[in-house]
Amino acid sequence: MQPEKAGTLIDGRKVSADIKREISEKVILRKQAGQKVPHLAIILVGDDGASQTYVDHKVKACKEVGFHYTMMRFADTISEDKLMKHIDQVNRDTDVDGFIVQLPLPDHISVERITEKIRPDKDVDGFTNRNFGSIVSKNPLLLPATPYGVMELLKRYHVPTEGQNCVVVGASRLVGAPLAMMLVEEGRATVTVCHKYTKDLASFTRQADILIVAVGKPGIVTADMVKEGAVVIDVGTTRVEGPQYKNGYVLKGDVDFKAVAAKASLITPVPGGVGPMTIASLLLNTLRATELRNP
Repeated sequence: MQPEKAGTLIDGRKVSADIKREISEKVILRKQAGQKVPHLAIILVGDDGASQTYVDHKVKACKEVGFHYTMMRFADTISEDKLMKHIDQVNRDTDVDGFIVQLPLPDHISVERITEKIRPDKDVDGFTNRNFGSIVSKNPLLLPATPYGVMELLKRYHVPTEGQNCVVVGASRLVGAPLAMMLVEEGRATVTVCHKYTKDLASFTRQADILIVAVGKPGIVTADMVKEGAVVIDVGTTRVEGPQYKNGYVLKGDVDFKAVAAKASLITPVPGGVGPMTIASLLLNTLRATELRNP
């Protein structure tokens, strides 16, 4: 999957399918050897439509690779303490190898308290402080899923990172901050992190050999902000509504795709780029969690 021309697409759907096939083969071998099959538990609070869609995709992915899975649904009126007790139960369940609490949560529930309640060795989203901090170790436990997916895309498209100038736009705890750390630790890149307080953003993005944008602002990166031949990874996915769109809405990334693709050597589309890789990474983490506890 070497770049051939300007604007070559990084196909997240294909890479995700490749990873699922690899995982499925490993699950078959585990079954044949009488070893434990990975088991993912998913906690969903409330009836948010987007959350339900994300959960459906995760359940479908579990079925595709042969994982066991458990769905736990709770009303959005559940108290924080009661939800914590359910998490304790899953923490103690020896048959569950990994689990996630689908975000967002209702306003009366602390995301940080809930996240930190999850055992780090079962935290397959990679959200806990332990897993976040382990990125800087030589043996990280479970990596944050979306940054992990970005690193896999770079690796599988043979994008060199060592010594490259990488600019990450967005410093969130979920994507930008851990990804910057991974690019330094694993990728050995020179990394600049830009955020909402950065002055003259374009002066930084124009220097990037690898530009990664994760801020959730459609079209914030335009063609004049990208240097010729850069690799561009667009993590942002925003639902933009309007009567001009066939389904009443369209998903847009943080990058002005059509214009930037003409200058980039490689670029991810939205949708179909980083999105599918988050679920693939979740599956990889679940398999790793199983192998660590049940070699």
